[in-house]
Amino acid sequence: MPASYLHGCETLEIQDGTRTIKTVKTAVIGLIGTAPIQTVDAAYKTTNKPVIITNDRDAAKYFGADTSGYTIPKALKGIFDQGAGLVFVINVFDPAVHVTGTTPDPSKVVASDIIGTTGADGVRKGLQAFKDCFSLFGYNAKILIAPGFSTLNSVKSELEVLAEKLKAISLIDAPIGTKYADAISGRGTSGTINFATSSDRSYLLYPHLKVYDSETDSNVLEPYSSRMAGIIAAKDVEKGYWYSPSNTNIKGIVGTEFDLTASLNDSTCEVNLLNEAGITTVFNAFGTGIRTWGNRSAVYPSESGINTFISSRRTADVIHESIEQATLPFMDQPLTNGAIDSICESVNSFLRTKKGQGAIIDGNCWFDKNLNANEELADGHGVFSYDFCQVPNTERVTYEAHVNTGYLSQLTGGDK
Repeated sequence: MPASYLHGCETLEIQDGTRTIKTVKTAVIGLIGTAPIQTVDAAYKTTNKPVIITNDRDAAKYFGADTSGYTIPKALKGIFDQGAGLVFVINVFDPAVHVTGTTPDPSKVVASDIIGTTGADGVRKGLQAFKDCFSLFGYNAKILIAPGFSTLNSVKSELEVLAEKLKAISLIDAPIGTKYADAISGRGTSGTINFATSSDRSYLLYPHLKVYDSETDSNVLEPYSSRMAGIIAAKDVEKGYWYSPSNTNIKGIVGTEFDLTASLNDSTCEVNLLNEAGITTVFNAFGTGIRTWGNRSAVYPSESGINTFISSRRTADVIHESIEQATLPFMDQPLTNGAIDSICESVNSFLRTKKGQGAIIDGNCWFDKNLNANEELADGHGVFSYDFCQVPNTERVTYEAHVNTGYLSQLTGGDK
């Protein structure tokens, strides 16, 4: 029955048909660490609260100048050196709490400060505060880093948990001073570093990088994760999230903590053996410059195949989350044939767009009656299926060289 009596004519606009599915943001870095906030204006001081930083001026305004012992200013410089531009930053350093005597002391920040808590009042601190970003800003961090702290097993583990929650990846640094052999053995049960993980959301990075420090007029070591995060974000913007961050020049560095043997055609060189163990490293050969080197997440080599590529993991995340978020207009509407067709076509239109961009090979969405029993439909539960195939990375090229003695017939001497 109509809502009210009408002796006449009216037009009702019905919002049926397909819905546009918007791609979630990927070039968003989540950085947590320490900043000398005692040196910034009171209006800009923050602790355990996400702040959006898009340039070096805002970085200095909110988190101060690059100061020895603090991780955030150095990390932001490393990120912006690569050309990236959007970072959610959480400072956990509190100059009123982390002190030695009366002097602010960032060395007093411990793993529990980084990991954080959710209080009885619902206020989140540390890494947990990244969970507030979607409600605050409309999107989540997709590249999580804790330079200087991800070397701790407890922080590494919490980064992995948060990455799963946010459909993100976590960049994990080896501890400073880790030798090549220790990085490899760190993947095993007897390893003494933080690399004993098989998370498909962890990107293991080794070694540290050398950066010129104007404050001391010397070269200092910095975690790899900051510049890798910048490279991933910049690659997302310039080419797309389906591109691997591997084989990209690292900007703003003067060297690496350790020299590693590197060769394209030597399976026993150190960089190849690191990659074989699921560790991303640096490639530095004659005339190449220092380049990122490694495509696989920490799930490799315990698993193999397309889903072990870090770019494939991120592509799948984008597709899953974009479709989930676009389902809101369909929620609580009548589950009719028209609604089923609209949902399927909305997803298929999105997948066609991703195929056209080159993000996937192909994909398809359908409604399988065998998965939708009448009892489930009567309970308001519809199951929609879709498939897709990411674009794999060209990680290995093999040439088959044949010696063709038939070409000798071209030898005729001077007789034409």
